Amino acid sequence: MPWLKAFHIVFVVTWFAGLFYLPRLFVYHAGALQAGASERLLAERFAVMERRLYALMTIGGALAVGFGIAMVASAPAYLTFGWLHAKLALVAALVAYHVWCYQLMRALTTGRSAHSQRWYRWFNEVPGLLLIAIVLLAVLKPF
Repeated sequence: MPWLKAFHIVFVVTWFAGLFYLPRLFVYHAGALQAGASERLLAERFAVMERRLYALMTIGGALAVGFGIAMVASAPAYLTFGWLHAKLALVAALVAYHVWCYQLMRALTTGRSAHSQRWYRWFNEVPGLLLIAIVLLAVLKPF
């Protein structure tokens, strides 16, 4: 079980690194699109960076979820704890956020983004809030 937990943490860190940085790239990408033709090459560069980062963070997220499932499978009694149910619900929200990032990335790449730089700055705060809640649940096990 300690090996599973160690690898779970490693891949959670990898996943969150991407979740923190990708929306920041969206901020810059939206700014480049708003600047117009003079920044078109920069917007194309952001599209490449976003696509590559998304691929890496998807691998990290899939492995984090996989090792998490392996931990629960090796100790199914944990499924009786309320804190784990809450944590899993927040992880599900994180997976939905990850998928939403993909949709936003595609919209930016095709120039169809309906959001401003400011909106993306707020969007960028979501994974940080989820991280705080997930870590508090996992460490404190409040219920």
